Amino acid sequence: MTRTIPEETIRRVKNSANIVDVVGDDVVLKRSGRNYLGLCPFHVEKTPSFTVSPDKQIFYCFGCQTGGNVFSYVMQSEGVSFPEAVRAVAGRYGIEVPDDHLSAEQKKQLSEKDKLLRINQLAVSFFRTSLLDPRVGQRAMAYLLGRGMTRKIIDSHQIGYAPDRWDGLLGFMRQKRVPMELLTKTGLVIPRKDRSGSYDRFRDRVMFPISDLHQEVIGFGGRVMGDGLPKYLNSPESPVYNKSRSLYGIDKARQEARKSGTVFLVEGYFDALALHLYGITNAVATLGTSLTGDHVQLLKGMVGPSGRVMLVYDSDQAGIKAARRSIAIFEQGFLEARILILPQGYDPDDFLREHGPDDFLKAADKASGMMTFLMDSAIQQHGLTLEGKVKVVAEVQEPLAAVQDSIARTLNIKQLAERLDIDETAILEKVRQVVNKAAAPTRDAGADQGGVRGTIDDGRRLEEQILAMMLRFPSIIPDVVGRNLLDYFSGDQLRTIGQLIVQQADNQDNRVADLVSQIDDPHYRNLMTRLAIDEHHWDRQGCERLLNQLESRNRRRAIHDLQRRIEAAEKDNDMDLLCELLRLKQAQAEKGLPTS
Repeated sequence: MTRTIPEETIRRVKNSANIVDVVGDDVVLKRSGRNYLGLCPFHVEKTPSFTVSPDKQIFYCFGCQTGGNVFSYVMQSEGVSFPEAVRAVAGRYGIEVPDDHLSAEQKKQLSEKDKLLRINQLAVSFFRTSLLDPRVGQRAMAYLLGRGMTRKIIDSHQIGYAPDRWDGLLGFMRQKRVPMELLTKTGLVIPRKDRSGSYDRFRDRVMFPISDLHQEVIGFGGRVMGDGLPKYLNSPESPVYNKSRSLYGIDKARQEARKSGTVFLVEGYFDALALHLYGITNAVATLGTSLTGDHVQLLKGMVGPSGRVMLVYDSDQAGIKAARRSIAIFEQGFLEARILILPQGYDPDDFLREHGPDDFLKAADKASGMMTFLMDSAIQQHGLTLEGKVKVVAEVQEPLAAVQDSIARTLNIKQLAERLDIDETAILEKVRQVVNKAAAPTRDAGADQGGVRGTIDDGRRLEEQILAMMLRFPSIIPDVVGRNLLDYFSGDQLRTIGQLIVQQADNQDNRVADLVSQIDDPHYRNLMTRLAIDEHHWDRQGCERLLNQLESRNRRRAIHDLQRRIEAAEKDNDMDLLCELLRLKQAQAEKGLPTS
């Protein structure tokens, strides 16, 4: 692992950090004995299998087999390098990471993402100054106030204005000596096709900074104030911004969403701001893209496994279609969602301004579950004629098949059958066809393995137990070394981990977290944390029994190998080798060692 930060600083950051606090920013954790449990942020699951150990300062998911320490968690969750992860954790705890030890080349290669985030923050300053300058931003400020925004909301959300110039931001960034290459990567400027220079992407637009969970500005959305197109223009994808994994307002909404267990999901900047304006701060918006599985994971991290999402859509057909598309995504993400369809002609902004937050929250209390909404809308569209009922079943059979909970699926099928007044088994058969069709490729792929995947290697399991024992009962390590037991290990991977444990035997401070920091290979790192997270209680007697078991296994393996070589020599008619192997077998017998 390439280190561009002094080891002393890394240790200081690691010893200051609490992995429970860092992981807790993304995952709702609940105490379970000495550890904490939550839903894994790295894969979709319904039952918590993600374990965080405050004692060992490590995490491990028994579902997707991902593990590590606080740095590897940040690397995995934010897609950053090791130095970037150290700097991110250090910043949280107010620890300065020096860079005076770096060479000129290393300084040049320092976190590109850090630099892009700094440029975005400079852009926020420029857009804010432009909005507050009455000579430049008067029309934009009047527009915002006319939309019901207050100065408090404008300031707290850092809303700004991009002047109606081709080089307004560009000139500002030149004064700040921002490299054009990095400025282009943010998407704030666009190179001219004839390569004669660049120009501002955002011009004469109200600007909404888009932040991540850590309140870092990762991108921008710009809205025209007239009839120009496109109405909304968002930053392009960049090393720091991915619209499919970002939500507007998440930095402001997270605390209240976690407290209430509910988050409102709307479709636009002004809709989210309107909810915040009226005190409903647990509201976020998608960013010009359809809902994705990554969005669901973000939302789940905000509200927890027992929380829910309230989807607030316009009452037009586009809003209803968007709600339909999201059903399968939420079902696959094991997250409860309800759908609030506002009265005809209203969006959340309009409704709140006319009716206020109390009526909005009352409507939310009456919001339909996703499958109930889908049934209602399908019946409303197709009717209850014979032909209509066929179309209703055809429309809902795939969403029904996507329901992961078998009991919930059965209840939904029963509800639909009652509403359509048709045989429940007819709907069940349609749903089964969809389920079987989706499952067929998986079954075929599994058949090719011939059952090998499910086979447990008892020898490897024994070696893993010994490594776990060495981590939990370090006083046994001298016995392991003295009896050369690591030499008996059948695989290089486990032997290498054992050697690392031996090397760190004298370091008792966060020893497991230190070991994890030394492992570059994610497979090794995941295996190490799985072994270390084990809470089995070890005593001297149990350890001795396990070590004896390994030695016994090694003797049996040696006997088997010797017998196999004797048989091979006989088959090849190699009398010299056969005589030598038989003498070796006889010598073992004379020493009282088993020979078969």
